[in-house]
Amino acid sequence: METLSDEMIMQKVSEGNLDLLKVLFDRHHRHVYNFLYKMSGDKMLAEDLTQDVFYKLIKYRNSYNNGSFLSWMFTIARNSLKTHYTRNHKTHDDIEVLAYKAVEEEENDMSENNAHLQYALNQLDPYDRELVILNRYKEIKYDELAEIFGSTPGAVKTRVCRILKKLKDIYLEII
Repeated sequence: METLSDEMIMQKVSEGNLDLLKVLFDRHHRHVYNFLYKMSGDKMLAEDLTQDVFYKLIKYRNSYNNGSFLSWMFTIARNSLKTHYTRNHKTHDDIEVLAYKAVEEEENDMSENNAHLQYALNQLDPYDRELVILNRYKEIKYDELAEIFGSTPGAVKTRVCRILKKLKDIYLEII
């Protein structure tokens, strides 16, 4: 089963073989959790939303159209986080005004350089921050980002390059 692509496995899941969702879960739950945790800074929320993303993969499996699985999955993750903040606006900030939370590793404190990078990321617009996290931290390709954000790969690549230049300028001002 490990040799099948995500797209092939999701196609089989959409045809009713729900047992194969375990393979997708094993491959991607950490990536989804880390993305949601870095965007929200809340471990419990990230865990809940990660579970919700995989529930929605089952619920909406018939809407999977044989495209990029990662794009589809991260679109669901983004929408789940945005929906959470929209529905719970009384107790939480909207996703658009959320600062990228500095996520410390359990065993080690962040180095000074990482703290500066976290601060610089916090200075970015939430949309820009999300693009950088998905592209650089989650290694999602420009084509898939374009699909997630409803843009073209060229526009996304240009935007990421401009964001990285802006991030570099902010970072160099800090140090």
